[in-house]
Amino acid sequence: MGLAEEFETIADRLHARLDSLTRAERQLADTILQNYPVSGLRSITAVALTAEVSTPTVARMVQKLGYKGFPDFQQELRRELEAKITGPIAKHDIWAGRAPEGHILNRFTEAVIGNIRQTLAHIETETFDATCALLADRDRVINIVGGRVTRSLADYLFVHMQMIRGGVVNFQSGASGWPHYLLDMKDGDVLIVFDMRRYENSTLKLAELAQSRGAAIVLFTDQWRSPVARFARHCFNSRIVVPSAWDSSVATVLLLETMISAVQELNWDETRPRMEELEEMFNQTRSFRKFT
Repeated sequence: MGLAEEFETIADRLHARLDSLTRAERQLADTILQNYPVSGLRSITAVALTAEVSTPTVARMVQKLGYKGFPDFQQELRRELEAKITGPIAKHDIWAGRAPEGHILNRFTEAVIGNIRQTLAHIETETFDATCALLADRDRVINIVGGRVTRSLADYLFVHMQMIRGGVVNFQSGASGWPHYLLDMKDGDVLIVFDMRRYENSTLKLAELAQSRGAAIVLFTDQWRSPVARFARHCFNSRIVVPSAWDSSVATVLLLETMISAVQELNWDETRPRMEELEEMFNQTRSFRKFT
């Protein structure tokens, strides 16, 4: 089993099987996903009471997910929770102890390809299209924020979106400066959040405040899902595990580049003259070398 397949989460299984669940089971699934995975770590009675379903309903649903019983279900949740809070050194020790033979280029590439396949397998095209429509809507201001490591992803998206359309804001300051950005955020604006495991508390608070102002939140996270997911209108869960002390962003970058291309095409009649004007500015400032 590859690294990506090994980390298919219970949340993935729930989303994949929602249509096959009964009304009570869907109610239970929604409750578990609201504070995932901690919500499933209490006793079976407590989980049932919170979801307002019976304990047999809980038992039936975990069996539909492929587990022998509730204890096996909780054991898997604990494994996911441990993975969510794992730091770089521990991640290195995990993969180094089981690394297969072969050059790192081959092993890393195999893991990345698996991540991409698993990521795409769990994305609904309707969600992708709806997100692109939000980003293409020029009546909405697009706000983008990243974390300590995911800042580079936020910057990458910002540069391209700013070329495609106006009204794009990149949060540059730390958490202490975010209220200044929130001050201008209006009902209907969009906040794009990047938050991967070892999730940042300040990002969660920002998402909560933005939602209270009517912002539509789009979250890019990992397979374990950032707590920001509870506030997100659209959530994209990328597989990130590779044979490294660090997580991979390749699957997320693939989503971003595809989304940039889609948004560009949605408003090409308006985007093209904007890009032509930008190129003329580059020419006047001699920003790039000319070979002719």
